[in-house]
Amino acid sequence: MPGVITEGLTILGGRPKLGKSWLALDVAIAVACSGNALGMRCEQGDALYLALEDNQRRLQDRLRVLLPPLKSLWPDLTHLELDTEAPKIDGGLIGRLDAWRLSAENPRMVIVDTLAMVRPARKKTQDSYEADYAALSPLQKSAGEHRLAVVVVTHVRKMEASDPLEMISGTNGLTGAADSILVLNRDTDGPKLYGRGRDIEELEKALRFDNGKWSVLGDAVDVKRSTERRRVLEILEQATGAMSPADVPRRSVQRPPASMSCSARWSRTVR
Repeated sequence: MPGVITEGLTILGGRPKLGKSWLALDVAIAVACSGNALGMRCEQGDALYLALEDNQRRLQDRLRVLLPPLKSLWPDLTHLELDTEAPKIDGGLIGRLDAWRLSAENPRMVIVDTLAMVRPARKKTQDSYEADYAALSPLQKSAGEHRLAVVVVTHVRKMEASDPLEMISGTNGLTGAADSILVLNRDTDGPKLYGRGRDIEELEKALRFDNGKWSVLGDAVDVKRSTERRRVLEILEQATGAMSPADVPRRSVQRPPASMSCSARWSRTVR
């Protein structure tokens, strides 16, 4: 994916149940079929997706959601390999990836979902930073040597951070070992994808999730500005008299009528 996922090791972090595995599978399909992911055309190549928190049944169900309803309309998936089991990074994973790479016609992408399933145990002699850095170093080295895009999916912290990279669960050893970091997050403005790396420009995109697929609405700043402008126009159109600039923010918060019941107010609030 030009400008988002390049050769090297990429960490994709996100909150549980937010949809990072949907994004990872969609990207793997797009690479294998020279299709689109996040609205961008992917260069075709062989892709290996290790869905280590899923079983075969759930993985097949997700494929059916992402692909056309009629199987006759499915793209050629011969360049996509799916697996739900893999050894630890220090217990044979690199060998597993080498075997796939040597058997593939044009190996281009590997996705490991998630890091927790392949992470080596911390050694007694290692501090937290050393353990995190050592965990990902073999994957980063392999990706660089063989010019592969290796994506490792992981979780983020519960607490927000001023720097999105600080949200990746673990120490700075994880982000230090990676070539690029992507963070899928949701705030009051909606879901966003933040990215930073050695070979990509810093990005922050506003996203939309619909029926298993993520799509880009635009740069997060532009989308937020557009939403605010649209709300101001709506307020001005509904105004029954003259309004000052100070009146607009006050009108942006609609209060329920005093006669509305407590249950009705609650219902309107949570919709």
